[in-house]
This record gives sequence, C-alpha cells and structure tokens, in this order.
Amino acid sequence: MKIYEGGRGLAGAEVTVDGAPLDPCFGVKVFSPMGYEWTYEGDGPRQLALALLCDHLGDPARALPLVEDVMREVVAELDNAWLLTSADIAAALEPLMRKGAHI
Repeated sequence: MKIYEGGRGLAGAEVTVDGAPLDPCFGVKVFSPMGYEWTYEGDGPRQLALALLCDHLGDPARALPLVEDVMREVVAELDNAWLLTSADIAAALEPLMRKGAHI
C-alpha cells in the first residue's frame, strides 16, 4: 500500500509518495506551473489531484477525466498537513465508479 503525504515547509508545499517526491505530472498536463496546493479548489489542487491519480492508477488517460471530481472531493478537503493511502484514494474513487466513470 502506498502512502502519500503532504505538508508545507520552507520550500512551500511538498508531497511525497512512500517518502520520495511525487511527480507533479507536468508532462501529462500543466494546471499550475507553481506545483501543488490543497485545502481549496483551484489550479494547484488540480495539479495535485492529477499527480495522485496518475501515480495511483498508473495511467494518465484514466486519470485526466477524474481530476475535477478528485480535486473537489479529496484535495480541497485536505488539512494543512495530510496523509492518504492508496486505499483512501481507491475509496474516494468508488462513488465515481457508481456514477459511471471509467476507472
């Protein structure tokens, strides 16, 4: 099970997966050239949603259509410092599957 952690340090917002920096997936799509953010809805949180989904699903084509929902339902609700597991992300995707999203 993967562990995703986010926090704010002197360098700004930092996110890791299993202790290593999480790829922001700028090669897939750039929502925010400044990188990640969370606790609100916007471009920085969209970038984090994309990165989490790409890493979790392993497929950018499957991740892109889910970015808005995951940004609103998960990323915007995160605290200043947070921890998510791959099981948490899978659980957040379940209602989307019931609504007919192709995951």
